[in-house]
Amino acid sequence: MSDRGVFVRQWGAYEATTRTRIERDFDPEAVRRLKASSERDLTVGGAALAAHAIAAGLVDEYHLFVGPAVLGGGKPFLPDGARLRFELLDERRLTSGVVYLRYHTQP
Repeated sequence: MSDRGVFVRQWGAYEATTRTRIERDFDPEAVRRLKASSERDLTVGGAALAAHAIAAGLVDEYHLFVGPAVLGGGKPFLPDGARLRFELLDERRLTSGVVYLRYHTQP
């Protein structure tokens, strides 16, 4: 049994191992089952995948790092029309000026 699933759009980018399962398509129900059966937290990386997971209601905690500089552009990680409510769980100000924020999703 694999420890993690990797969702990829380009097949050549990753290889499956005994601990990793490669998934070509994002299946919210499969992720929901994995989340329910997993003893550890699941991590979402990448804006497009995050948007799919958020839209499917699979994300219950957010870890955000806010930097002291703003750059225009990039890929949004929130899906269009997203409306989310959060409860602040933790905050830290780093010496670099970056602020770490940890939120739990509220219904």
